[in-house]
Amino acid sequence: MSAAPARLRIAVLLSGNGTSLENLLEHIESGDVPGEVVVVISSKANAYGLERARRRGIPAIAIPRKEHADPDAFNDALHAALAPYEVELVALLGFLSLFQLRGRYEGRALNVHPALIPAFSGTGFYGQRVYEAVLAAGVKLTGATVHFTDDEYDHGPILLQESVPVEPGDTPNTLAARVTAIERRLVPQAIRLIAEGRVEIKDGCTRLVDPPEPN
Repeated sequence: MSAAPARLRIAVLLSGNGTSLENLLEHIESGDVPGEVVVVISSKANAYGLERARRRGIPAIAIPRKEHADPDAFNDALHAALAPYEVELVALLGFLSLFQLRGRYEGRALNVHPALIPAFSGTGFYGQRVYEAVLAAGVKLTGATVHFTDDEYDHGPILLQESVPVEPGDTPNTLAARVTAIERRLVPQAIRLIAEGRVEIKDGCTRLVDPPEPN
């Protein structure tokens, strides 16, 4: 009988309601994801995601982006807040600012984006704007992407993607509902694969490998 994978120490960075955080926590609590959210950090002081964390006894820290002069100063504060928690994976779940890896979190920071990267991604493509752009372009397929981050918005090795059709008569809200349902599956799946040691990054691409042999 193989040993259970170690619980991955996860930091969640968010900017809003925290529904993706809630979804991840539910998967952890059900035993589906061998992880532990050890800290939640928000770029907005009033983000409801902080309250979701506090209700579960998870440290919840507000680092408002608007209180910092530039992205470097903001990331100074983010890294200082993360340092005490010995984080193994940073999950950007609705985080609207650029997280700088700074040589510490390469291959250990994960983002979810509501489109099939590289389409409809990059600076300015977030939230409702993504769905509006998809509909305006008239494409027939869109979806969601979970990827490792680098120092550009919505860029880095792709781990998981799944598509959905764009239906006649879709609105940004109806399309968002279907894409969000995919995100709710892909994020826990991606974190489980990482926790199990099944993800390898090479030459800017990911591949799945057999889990390591137990000691």
